[in-house]
Amino acid sequence: MGYRVAVVGATGAVGREMLKTLAERKFPVTEVVALASARSVGQEISFGDKDVLKVKNLDTFDFTGWDIGLFSPGAAISAVHAPRAAAAGCIVIDNTSQFRMEPDVPLVVPEVNPQALLKAKRGIIANPNCSTIQMVVALKPLHDKYKIKRVVVSTYQSVSGAGKEGMDELYTQTKGSFVNDPARTEIFTKQIAFNCIPHIDKFMDDGATKEEWKMAVETRKILDPDIKVIATCVRVPVFIGHAEAVNVEFENPVTVAGARAALRDAPGVVVMDTREDGGYITPLDCQGEDATYVSRIRLDPTVENGLVFWCVSDNLRKGAALNAIQIAETMVAMGLIGKKTAATAAE
Repeated sequence: MGYRVAVVGATGAVGREMLKTLAERKFPVTEVVALASARSVGQEISFGDKDVLKVKNLDTFDFTGWDIGLFSPGAAISAVHAPRAAAAGCIVIDNTSQFRMEPDVPLVVPEVNPQALLKAKRGIIANPNCSTIQMVVALKPLHDKYKIKRVVVSTYQSVSGAGKEGMDELYTQTKGSFVNDPARTEIFTKQIAFNCIPHIDKFMDDGATKEEWKMAVETRKILDPDIKVIATCVRVPVFIGHAEAVNVEFENPVTVAGARAALRDAPGVVVMDTREDGGYITPLDCQGEDATYVSRIRLDPTVENGLVFWCVSDNLRKGAALNAIQIAETMVAMGLIGKKTAATAAE
């Protein structure tokens, strides 16, 4: 059975990655449409090695008869068009932050909580934040084995998390530094080239940024509401790939060998940890890869039942496009989209 798939926000970095990933994974499509704002109408975007799609206007598009909408156009735009698509019978998988914490919208990482898809009563499923996705993929097998009490995480997030404009700003500032051009900051609050910025998204009343808040509340919604999470999120001068240093405190005694075995057996996780020069994965190593990589696994002697690890993933793939398409694949396997399509066709 094939499916009609609409990619919303198709001209952005994540939208383009969604089209690329759909083709690479040979998702069963009968038709694909690329949607964006009116100013992008007529642009051409590649879908696979052979097909070229012309961008159509999201504002006037009729979602009736379309099975799946992969959304990544920005939260404000999703707020308008995702409910419209869902009302037309199109299953929406939204990569923005708009619906993540709404109680009747599942927040899903297929390796972690696929059963939440059964609760998609509004026809909208939310893709978690990119930094949350890779962390919970690694935490899930450890939580199942040792039961997590508390997580302390510091992130090292690439500029692609801020979209193509963020990547352009890093490139321009880096190039300009060699000819003494003054750094212009438009996307980030300070110069990002050759720098680290401990500030992602808006500041909240308690001093945390919204990105840090997202990691805490999303982890609890996906994995376990009793887990305590504190995050410090930092933007670093890397184009693609997020890294995280994760400290975990468990209720039960943990061993390095046991944790390593649990991680190696977990779906979506690759352990690369040889305790020698280069025996770990960096953001550059993970670009274009689907896995969440875990390295530097060791005990934390400062707390009882503590473990530390380093976690790296391509934020445009597993952190966004891949996770969305895996949600669609899981829904197809569970018969959730097929049933919806069959019902629509019978009306």
